[in-house]
Amino acid sequence: MPHDGRKVIHVDMDAFYASVEQRDDPSLRGRPVAVGGSRARGVVAAASYEARIFGVRSAMPSVTAIRRCPDLVFVPPRFDVYREVSQQIRAVFARYTALIEPLSLDEAYLDVTQDQAGLGSATAIANAIREAIRAETGLTASAGVSYNKFIAKLASDQNKPDGLCVIPPTHGAAFVASLPVKRFHGVGPVTARKMEALGILTGQDLRDRPLEFLQRHFGSYADYLYGAARGVDHRPVRAHRIAKSVGAERTFETDLSDRAGLQAALERVVDAAWSRINRSGVSGRTVTLKMRHSDFRTITRARSAAHPIADRAEFLAIGLELLDQQLPVPLGVRLLGLTLSGLATGEEDEGSGPVQVELPL
Repeated sequence: MPHDGRKVIHVDMDAFYASVEQRDDPSLRGRPVAVGGSRARGVVAAASYEARIFGVRSAMPSVTAIRRCPDLVFVPPRFDVYREVSQQIRAVFARYTALIEPLSLDEAYLDVTQDQAGLGSATAIANAIREAIRAETGLTASAGVSYNKFIAKLASDQNKPDGLCVIPPTHGAAFVASLPVKRFHGVGPVTARKMEALGILTGQDLRDRPLEFLQRHFGSYADYLYGAARGVDHRPVRAHRIAKSVGAERTFETDLSDRAGLQAALERVVDAAWSRINRSGVSGRTVTLKMRHSDFRTITRARSAAHPIADRAEFLAIGLELLDQQLPVPLGVRLLGLTLSGLATGEEDEGSGPVQVELPL
């Protein structure tokens, strides 16, 4: 399988928010824990592995989580603590490479093609990182080691929790072929359902479709899917990657037109979006509403504040203001989205990464 000699590690903390809460409160250890929401309302931001056994997951409404796990313990999120722990983890990464691409507070890609610590292999570096995280934070991390970002991320999920999975170039295509496409990064629920309707359930199914077929059904996304199905991904690890915007959107089974229904729908969008904003550890000043009407006409409306948006309540208030400006909607609305942009992380640029040399997995 052609590749460019890079060695990539994807590190993913295990049930990060919930694990921090269980670390800091011994009474929560071994119990099903949900961070965020409450027994009465709201949305689960994160769930412990004990809760996941019952099917509780992030972005799930609290009432649904309670039905699945009546003994679920809700704890309020402490994002300042999570950010502090995340900085500890990033400091560990920096001992082994300058090429770090954070995806959120609890996961990142690392390019370790250059053996900065002199450990001899990418696998040894991944093990050293996991051991240091455990020793210094009391938390566990899983890692995937491979020759590109796509497979490294898949591998990090393979042996969770507290696991390591190494996929060398000779095994990349076969590894991808064996997995369900719904596990592929970038294949969300909507795309997964579309693939299922087309008879594409596994990486092998995807590989069996010619590029022209994928272009017809998936447009500009086809080239990425075509390469991914073959274990090919040439995207570099981009140090100090900063997202342009963070948010969420939802498509409704039935078009909405009355204000009460649209407001309730926007609140659910805000729950999902604000959870992602907190996970990303960013702040921003611009709120953008996306609205798609039943005739597929799509509009966006934005408002910028003079200061970073302080909390979920302010984010929702601006979203509702933007929504009210579009009412009434005689044709109905099939999709709503809300994003935060003009983002900052507070991290300083540390310059470009080192020249890379060959390192074994």
